Amino acid sequence: MSSTDTADLLDRARAWIADDPDAETREELAAVVADVEAGGDAADLADRFDGTLEFGTAGLRGALGAGPNRMNRAVVVRAAAGLAAYLLAEGARSGSSVVIGFDARRNSDVFARDTAEVMSGAGFKPLVLPRPLPTPLLAFAIRELGCVAGVMVTASHNPPEDNGYKVYLGDGSQIVPPADTGIAAEIAAVGAVAEVPRGHAGTTLADDIVDRYLDTVAGLAVDGARDLRIVYTPLHGVGGTSVQQVLETAGFDAPQVVEQQEEPDGAFPTVAFPNPEEPGAMDLAMELAERTDADLVVANDPDADRCAAAVPGPHGWRMLRGDEVGALLAHQLLQRGKQGTYATSIVSSSLLGRMAAAHGQPYAETLTGFKWIGRVDGLAFGYEEALGYCVDPEHVRDKDGVSALLLLCEIAAGAKADGRSLVDLLDDIAREHGLHATDQLSVRVEDLAEIARAMDTLRREPPTSLGGLAVERVEDLSAGSPDLPPTEGLRYRLAEGARVIVRPSGTEPKLKCYLEVVVRVGDEDVDAARISAAGRLDALRDGIKAAAGI
Repeated sequence: MSSTDTADLLDRARAWIADDPDAETREELAAVVADVEAGGDAADLADRFDGTLEFGTAGLRGALGAGPNRMNRAVVVRAAAGLAAYLLAEGARSGSSVVIGFDARRNSDVFARDTAEVMSGAGFKPLVLPRPLPTPLLAFAIRELGCVAGVMVTASHNPPEDNGYKVYLGDGSQIVPPADTGIAAEIAAVGAVAEVPRGHAGTTLADDIVDRYLDTVAGLAVDGARDLRIVYTPLHGVGGTSVQQVLETAGFDAPQVVEQQEEPDGAFPTVAFPNPEEPGAMDLAMELAERTDADLVVANDPDADRCAAAVPGPHGWRMLRGDEVGALLAHQLLQRGKQGTYATSIVSSSLLGRMAAAHGQPYAETLTGFKWIGRVDGLAFGYEEALGYCVDPEHVRDKDGVSALLLLCEIAAGAKADGRSLVDLLDDIAREHGLHATDQLSVRVEDLAEIARAMDTLRREPPTSLGGLAVERVEDLSAGSPDLPPTEGLRYRLAEGARVIVRPSGTEPKLKCYLEVVVRVGDEDVDAARISAAGRLDALRDGIKAAAGI
């Protein structure tokens, strides 16, 4: 970096410090500036000012810290001011309500208060949830309270050093284009943070809204078996009290809760990544299940919008894949006769389409993310393989780890009463529709350019076969289609119903490859089909790694 560039960078940093409303991040950035002024490496400072934290369909998400490319109070104030301006430009009336929620991560409550003050300063009526609570409760409250928008301060299952800012509009769904670019444009037009009008901190809602949500969730349960020994972990997140209350109201015995992970703690001391999909995250829960002879392990991610499960087997406890849980939930709802569209994302198993067709129900496929699934017309059930499930779109048009957990426990209890297990139910589904086996290759990178290089390689040198299966069609998802908006990704349709999708993660520095094979069970038993499928998935994984050069 030239001396001119460094001088310009230092000038921008000093201007940021002068406008930063938070003493902690002012001091943090001042120390970085002093180090560079003394001849230190400017790389950290340059990264903090390498553009601004991008506002997109996932809102904001990034590492906490000072500077425009980090999550901090200055960035949040600008985001709130931009959102307020967008709502007014789109016709929202002054005095309309905006509900604001937050999780237990560091500064979540602070960012929520800043948002409330900016919203009231812009003429809106901010309603703040009473304490750290699940994200689906925020989505529920938007529609229940007739709000024009909602904000949830959360980074979901991201690493401990991150936080985020998720925006919903008045229909209770996450924002999609063009709302994201409209809000981003208004954020860019915000002037000095110190000049953003701020009012009072809003009205803190009573626990009544929490009880209404939990009663609505518990009301999804139908009469049936309740004998089930459950182990539960909220993974240091906000789902604990909500899940325990819902299970109790629905008639289940209290679950055994993983003590080390029971209380909300934004430091997430027992897990490297607070994501139930990550290796090791569920170890404590499965160890407790082994000791207590449990029937089922269930978990939420830190903001409780996802649900994970593990079941016992001949070789110990194993995690159910997101597609397996999605099939179990869909099977239950279809058996109950729930009418409407059954929807999932392009990276999830194609099994749901076959199940819906067999029951005469419509099926829809969307881009990844519940911002798309939640907007499907006539939605009856939606899920995505990343542990997100919507079983009650009439009340929550987003993924909801609390209601999904309750329904899964209900399914498991019913199976136990019949002397069967969730695996037995999955075997039944495989016999009827074929064994749809899925897996994922996820490559975390330090340099995002590695992802761009891999995608470029696949476009320049498209594979003609993967894992021994011929590539019958390649779809470049960036071109869009009549059914799907454009998105960065490639889909390979292979022989025998197999497929591979490659796309960059929308929330983490990862390249993700989604694999699926379909094995007809026929006269062979399901175990044999699973063994065959595992070998085919391994071959697909090796094939796409070689083709992408990763």
